[in-house]
Amino acid sequence: MFAFILSVLSIQAADITIITNAFKSGNAVGLTENMDAGVHIAVPGTTRKGNSQEAIDLLTRFFQANKVSGFTVAHHADKKENGFIVGKLPTDKGEFRVNITYCVKDNKVLIQSIRIE
Repeated sequence: MFAFILSVLSIQAADITIITNAFKSGNAVGLTENMDAGVHIAVPGTTRKGNSQEAIDLLTRFFQANKVSGFTVAHHADKKENGFIVGKLPTDKGEFRVNITYCVKDNKVLIQSIRIE
């Protein structure tokens, strides 16, 4: 019983602060250290699977075309070494829904996919 309680207490949610802050400020470059090697990214008009730099470039273009005014997490869930975030991204062109999936490696959140619709 003691081992079970200890294991439950040691489970912590992944720290998604870097991700949420980057989306709040429309700063794709702020996600550079949190991109997995291969990232699937979909923004209105474009869907691509590429390396982390390609994902940053596409997200940067999206933020340049849509001035961000905040980001609100609607749902966040962790499952062992994986998790996802669903959020609302208000911009000067309207509000977008954002879905992000990630994995956790060496206590670091690595984004695997971003879908903005």
